[in-house]
Amino acid sequence: MDEKRIVEIFEAFFEKFKKTEGDRSSWSAHWTVYTQGHSFEINLTKCPRGTRFKIFCDKAKIEEIEGWEAFLASLDRLEKAHSPAFERGDFFTQMQDML
Repeated sequence: MDEKRIVEIFEAFFEKFKKTEGDRSSWSAHWTVYTQGHSFEINLTKCPRGTRFKIFCDKAKIEEIEGWEAFLASLDRLEKAHSPAFERGDFFTQMQDML
C-alpha cells in the first residue's frame, strides 16, 4: 500500500472516529489489530503541537512520532521490528474496512 493511500485512509478514519482529549484543542483516534496473540495500536493525535503518532505493541508504548513524514518513514522499521504484530498492508486494510 502506498504512502498516499495510507494518509488518505488514516485521515478519513480520524475524521470519522476522533474524540476530544478534554479541552477540545486536542483530538485523537486509534486503531488496533490483533495478530497471533499480539496487539499493535497506532494513535493519531492532532493538537496545538501538531500531528503525533503514539505506537503501542502488546499494550506497551514503544514510541511517539511527530508528523506524517516521520511516521511514513518509520513504517519499514516498525514492520521489521514488530512483525508479525504489525504488517502495514493488513493494518491499513483493516482500518479502511471500518470506513
